[in-house]
Amino acid sequence: MMGIIGKKLGMTQVFDEKGRVIPVTVVEAGPCRVIQVKTKERDGYETVQVGYEEIKKLKKVTKPVSGHFKKAGVPPCRILREIPMSELGVGDVITIDRFQKGDKVVAIGVSKGKGFQGVMKRLGYSGGPGSHGSMFNRAPGSIGGSSFPSRVWKNTGMPGRMGGRRVTVKNLAVVDVKPDQNLILIMGALPGPVGGYIEIRKDD
Repeated sequence: MMGIIGKKLGMTQVFDEKGRVIPVTVVEAGPCRVIQVKTKERDGYETVQVGYEEIKKLKKVTKPVSGHFKKAGVPPCRILREIPMSELGVGDVITIDRFQKGDKVVAIGVSKGKGFQGVMKRLGYSGGPGSHGSMFNRAPGSIGGSSFPSRVWKNTGMPGRMGGRRVTVKNLAVVDVKPDQNLILIMGALPGPVGGYIEIRKDD
């Protein structure tokens, strides 16, 4: 498996060889540095810690975090992620040229946070009548029985916080790669807002 971290720049459209329009998300990915290599003997599992987006102002980095990067001999990074990769060592640089047009990738990001929402927006409930004095409108309705079960069932759809969660989108196709600009174009939409960080993984 190969992975890289990037920043979502937005969406656009490109044309393929047959003139068809393909909606794509543009991600500025890499270069990323390997900060730490975790092994099964020492850490209990095998993975690689990757850093992205170098921090220019070192005063913003705490001493414990600064020591972690100093041990690896790399500049402090804003984003750290663990990606299961092999054959990499501390200090190695991961660039976008490891991906090619036509590759199938997995995109992982944090969805847009929409705050506290009702059941109609959050869960797609239809709601009640909106006229003739109805007091139902956008309410969720009955949520439990009286004699049985005399409680609210688990996982009952209720109002609550919407979005702001880790989302994984699989089976995405790479439409184009531009190594000179560190850009990768992926078909379809990716989770998160513009400027959000995206983790892109490829199954070798």
